[in-house]
Amino acid sequence: RRRTSAQRDPPQRRVRRWMRAARRLFSRLAFSRPPRALPDSSPLVNGVALSIVRRRHSRSTSYVGEPMSADETARPAPPAPEDASPGTKLTSWDFFRSMGSPKFHVAPMVDQSELAFRELCRRHGATCAYTPMIHARLFVEDLKYRKEIFTTHINDRPLLVQFCANDPDMLLKAASIVGPHCDGVDINFGCPQRIAKRGRYGAFLMDDWETVHNLINKLDKHLSVPVTAKIRVYDDLETSLKYAKMVEAAGAQLIAVHGRTREQKRAADVRANWAFIREIKKQLKVPVLANGDIRTLAEAEKCLEATGADGVLSAEPLLENPSLFSNPPLYSPSDPADPLPVEGDVNCELLHEYLEITRTYQTPLRMVKGHVHNMVGSWLKEFTDLRDWLNKTPHSEMTVDKLQAWTKELQGRVNLVKRNEGRMRPIPKKSERQLAREAAEAAKAAAIEEQAREENAVAALDAKKQKTNHASAAPDTPPAVEEAVAN
Repeated sequence: RRRTSAQRDPPQRRVRRWMRAARRLFSRLAFSRPPRALPDSSPLVNGVALSIVRRRHSRSTSYVGEPMSADETARPAPPAPEDASPGTKLTSWDFFRSMGSPKFHVAPMVDQSELAFRELCRRHGATCAYTPMIHARLFVEDLKYRKEIFTTHINDRPLLVQFCANDPDMLLKAASIVGPHCDGVDINFGCPQRIAKRGRYGAFLMDDWETVHNLINKLDKHLSVPVTAKIRVYDDLETSLKYAKMVEAAGAQLIAVHGRTREQKRAADVRANWAFIREIKKQLKVPVLANGDIRTLAEAEKCLEATGADGVLSAEPLLENPSLFSNPPLYSPSDPADPLPVEGDVNCELLHEYLEITRTYQTPLRMVKGHVHNMVGSWLKEFTDLRDWLNKTPHSEMTVDKLQAWTKELQGRVNLVKRNEGRMRPIPKKSERQLAREAAEAAKAAAIEEQAREENAVAALDAKKQKTNHASAAPDTPPAVEEAVAN
């Protein structure tokens, strides 16, 4: 007996087949990995492979961020990737408006502003994001480094890819690889760390204006997407203004200004100089972003008003509170002057969300653990057994499922503390390891003290014995002499 077409292919099976086909189509459109490197003698991607990536990218014309308003249809449209060239790329305000004039930016952070974290921040108010700082030479010459450090997705926009370098030609090679997959390429002139000094890049190029100019100008003349720059200020306003104007004249189409000097590394030690940023904004003709002391949405709005900047960046505070730019805020701190660490179990929920994102976007475990410590590290000072598990579990045994179960356990304890004690913040306590270390140090100090007492006692006995021996060895005085002395 012959079966009908409906019996051979029931509707449920057809629906499942269509869904599988749709997923395959989406996976071809949405790439979450960098372009495959080919064994070409040139550092640039093979022309055929690049054209495939460009066709995939060109199918996306929307930007992630705030909902489109009525006047956003008038945004300047950047050229299609296959038509982009140094002569057709957008500049300055047209470039900024093409991204939707984003106000809230995820700052570039080494090993921390990766794709999964950028996605989390975008879901909670961020309207633009930078990649982690990428070493230009390593990116060109080390395929493994390239695959790990740069991942993106069709919806990961607007996106600025940041490089550190001191060689204009090497920087151009690296920037040309990522050009088709981003809105602009940023150059780091703000990193104040020791590694930047040793590598002669970042803020340590502030002593070499010629190299700064050449790096920016090389990309401005030869790269198919706009070049931007992230800088710091000097101790005096006059030099800061001259430096910012030089960066603009070299070809930077957007400038992010960190309101601290190269020597002011720790944000907790000194406030950012918003007054300098305000003066720089007044003098420049390109969009200016402000960076420094942005811990809450209210502080972001205050900074925009105080500096007149076109947007703000946040780095370390955003690591502690990825929902910093949420409007309305995801939570309200009990003390607005001390908003961090985040109170209650808000970050446990955010951590659950982040871990779910990492299921889609493969993320190195060291980055994941870094975010875990940043988001819920304050509570781990109280629940030290959970901290020990996180630190001691081998990477080969740590999975997303185990991390989510761990997060659920932490969230339960936080809520129990809130219900039983009314606390929203942790009370740090010492771990067994720390107590053991302190006990060992105390025992060592006691042993050293006991040894010192023993040595002093022995030394005193030796001195007394030596004095006695010296007295007994002295010659007897003749009686006649004693009588003469007495008379």
